[in-house]
Amino acid sequence: MLKSSRLLIVHLLAWFIASGCATMPSDFKEPGVSLVSVKPRILNGVAPEFDILLRVTNPNRSELDIAGLSYNIYLVGKKVIEGVANDLPAIAAYGEAEVKLSATADLFSSLQVLTGLLADPTSPVEFEFNAEIDVGTFYPMINVNRVGVISLQ
Repeated sequence: MLKSSRLLIVHLLAWFIASGCATMPSDFKEPGVSLVSVKPRILNGVAPEFDILLRVTNPNRSELDIAGLSYNIYLVGKKVIEGVANDLPAIAAYGEAEVKLSATADLFSSLQVLTGLLADPTSPVEFEFNAEIDVGTFYPMINVNRVGVISLQ
């Protein structure tokens, strides 16, 4: 009796694992993510606030439900913005949507960057945007990394 119970449990676990893998589409394509803009808001407090706009494209034949994302923005190697979001739109199959994020800058890091810019206002400003997007349990996390240089002249 004990041996048959163990065998039943092993079969049930194997069936559960196989059915879970069967729900993950084998033709899943990674969505595209573009950084559209970073706009400052009117200063209400001490720390600067920004609206970050991303464009997400879904090259798949099923709707993409974004469970959440985390993101960072670096200026001249210093992390000035860090945030998370979870109230995000679903992206229709073969569709695209803009995702708006609200962010508050880290005041200390921002002051360090500003001090450096004031010391040498002609030097270009290096930036880096990183995001990790969660599109569901059965899909891999989507990592986005964009780097560039902004010229202030």
